Amino acid sequence: MKVVDSSGWIEYVADGPLAGAFAPHLRELGRLITPTIVLHEVYRWLRRHHGIELAAEAAAAIERTLVVPLDGSLALYAADLALEHRLALADSVIYATARLNEAPLVTSDAHFKGLAGVEYVRKR
Repeated sequence: MKVVDSSGWIEYVADGPLAGAFAPHLRELGRLITPTIVLHEVYRWLRRHHGIELAAEAAAAIERTLVVPLDGSLALYAADLALEHRLALADSVIYATARLNEAPLVTSDAHFKGLAGVEYVRKR
């Protein structure tokens, strides 16, 4: 199991420059854990930049993963991680979801670079 950050989903679905780097991580949807905030960020970004059809397709793919809702314990753990690593709300929830599930976090978001359990995909 692994968590792919919003940046990875967007790169892959929108065929960005890092789409190929994220493709292997997104092939087996049943082996992915997705925080609900990733569903929100991906849908919102794709709808704004590419329209509702692509956004809906991406949302349907994400729904085939194990979508983890934000509950009280996850929120508190995310707050602790946010303070410890100076992460924004969404980033802390994504990181906390990965850590609680003992899953690597795959991302190209520099906020996560160097954190434990992160597979960082370097931007070219």
